[in-house]
Amino acid sequence: MIQASNIPVSLDALLPGNKGLFRKEVARALGMKATALGEVRLLKRSIDARKKANVHGVVTVAAALVDGAVPSPAKGVTVRPFEPTPPLAVPAVVGGEMRPIVVGAGPAGLFCALYLARAGLAPLVVERGAAVDERVAIVEAFNTGAPLDERTNIQFGEGGAGTFSDGKLNTGIKSPHIRHVLEAFVQAGAPGDILVDAKPHIGTDLLVDVVRNLRRAIEKAGGEVRFLTRLADVAVEDGRVTGAVLVDERTGSVEAVPADRIVVACGHSARDTFDLLGRLGASLARKPFAVGVRIEHPQALVNEAQYGTAAAHPALGAADYKLAVKTGDGRGVYSFCMCPGGEVVAAASEEGGLCVNGMSRHARAGANANAALLVEVRSDDLPGDDPLAGVAFQRALERAAYDLGCAGGNAPYTAPAQTVGGFLGSMAPTAPSAAVRPTYPRGAAWRDLRDCLPSFVADALVEALPALDRKLHGFASPEAVMTAVEARSSSPVRVERDGGFQSNIAGLYPCGEGAGYAGGIMSAAVDGLRVAEAIVSECEVIPS
Repeated sequence: MIQASNIPVSLDALLPGNKGLFRKEVARALGMKATALGEVRLLKRSIDARKKANVHGVVTVAAALVDGAVPSPAKGVTVRPFEPTPPLAVPAVVGGEMRPIVVGAGPAGLFCALYLARAGLAPLVVERGAAVDERVAIVEAFNTGAPLDERTNIQFGEGGAGTFSDGKLNTGIKSPHIRHVLEAFVQAGAPGDILVDAKPHIGTDLLVDVVRNLRRAIEKAGGEVRFLTRLADVAVEDGRVTGAVLVDERTGSVEAVPADRIVVACGHSARDTFDLLGRLGASLARKPFAVGVRIEHPQALVNEAQYGTAAAHPALGAADYKLAVKTGDGRGVYSFCMCPGGEVVAAASEEGGLCVNGMSRHARAGANANAALLVEVRSDDLPGDDPLAGVAFQRALERAAYDLGCAGGNAPYTAPAQTVGGFLGSMAPTAPSAAVRPTYPRGAAWRDLRDCLPSFVADALVEALPALDRKLHGFASPEAVMTAVEARSSSPVRVERDGGFQSNIAGLYPCGEGAGYAGGIMSAAVDGLRVAEAIVSECEVIPS
């Protein structure tokens, strides 16, 4: 078979019922008749909307050719022999006397534990939050006014913070494990489209089942998963891990578990875990991060801005965007985790602190689009040299947003919001939007966001919004709504590790987004696999 890339096809050819048209257009791009093609397998598809008058698909296919057929590809189309990605190879190894402990059941922890379990190491996974079904119920209760559960919320619980997101799986990293992760998601119940979409996503409604099935796969392979179980301490002797102290959050019981390998895949909001690692003497470093707001627009505005008159075509879903500019002094301002047809979510995990995030369901059918609009936080924006200064900065920002939203007797966790027009001065500062209804579930209060944002963040947003509007028409629409505060886009700290993925404390493996080595579901899952491979590589392989 051959692999042909960068083939342009019409939007109609991408519709499920038009396979004949798809074959015909692929054959044309290869300079062949459709009868010269055998099996044609779609490997990748994307949308090229750079020219609004010619919005079309771009595909990569694997194709079998009839005997004697030779392609003569059109300009820009590349052809090479088809080489499928080899399946993930997991060697069977001899386990030691102590099983590895994986802290955290987000994507990094789940994929690390799945690999370790299939290798025969029977890992113990501990997750401070609840299992996914109980977690969904707790989050939904909080959304309707229940008190915050600091153990289980949008940040903590089975699946990690990504469970309540758009479920984006595209990433900027390069790794053969990307395909392995996608295949594992499909095996766990994700739609097969994620194997071919250039911008794959699952959606929070489907992620619940996928996460549950990944956990069951870990257990079937010999692993154990404990929920509402928190890492309270790590025993260290002569610079090496010797055990973990675990607390059952339901009963308060404490258990000392011998262990010589602990994977810390705790996520970016496990601030007490960062404190613990610092006290243990693990090497910590400041890491670049960003803070800002969630910005909402009508999804129809984004569709038209991106696709023009083609926006209503059934082959096109809700449009997304990814934008970035630099201010005059070089500070980055950019969109992040854009959620087409989604909603803003209440992402607090600490009493008295408010933060927001975004999520979409698989259909992306909501009226609004939202994205984080973030401003780069530089090292010199923070005082002193404490590696955890970024955590303190985030916490202070979240408390300021909480206080601003609750001012005037509003209910706890009311979020401060402001129109872009109010923020830029073309509308009254606290005038409500006539075009966008905020989707934050605990209610929004119209406020001047300068009253909770640091001045350098507010000033950067004022400068960046008009520049971003020149990249996406309507982005700085006066009626667009900004809700504060988005402070958890990434971890502000890195737990340093060596080439063997261990920290300066032997047997301690920092992993995933919280440890500073990933930035989303896919890169976190890949990092989990890489850490697992490093652990397994130190074990004796069982001859096949």
